[in-house]
Amino acid sequence: MEEANAKVESQPKDTAEQEVIAMTSIIVDVKGAVKNPGVYKLNADSRVIDAILLAGGYAKNAQSRQINHAQKLQDEMVIYVPQKGEEVEEILAVASSQETSSVPTTQGGVTDTAKSDLVNLNTADESILTTLNGVGPAKAKAIIAYRTENGSFKSIEDLKNVTGIGDKTFESLKDSITVQ
Repeated sequence: MEEANAKVESQPKDTAEQEVIAMTSIIVDVKGAVKNPGVYKLNADSRVIDAILLAGGYAKNAQSRQINHAQKLQDEMVIYVPQKGEEVEEILAVASSQETSSVPTTQGGVTDTAKSDLVNLNTADESILTTLNGVGPAKAKAIIAYRTENGSFKSIEDLKNVTGIGDKTFESLKDSITVQ
């Protein structure tokens, strides 16, 4: 796997080589309880365990029982490793709210983001919050800080009380978030 990953990372010399690499590599997003969450390039025939290992392996608080390590990866796949005690249903909201197609996850199948998979403001961690349109690490930390200081969000409109979230940002987020 290392040799193939190195080839994917190198700059191809011509268009034909670029096409071969494009057909043999995929990009996946590894999130949650791993040592180095991020976006990784792997061979098209890689498995979930390969992506997790590339992300540094599991963090100490990882709950890996429900992850199918043998599942083949697909391009644009999101692999989310929950923390111990985290509800599995909530983590299915990791798929980007901007997509309308089905996004494969490691949590027992496919998440159809056209359905009502919303990010719960009261339980989402920083990595999940940053999947929202217009929410980067700073705004995600501000949302978590607000939740810690003021308790659970009572309604999605409470998000406007968070520093850095104005009406414009709220309008772009309101169809992607929930409070439960």
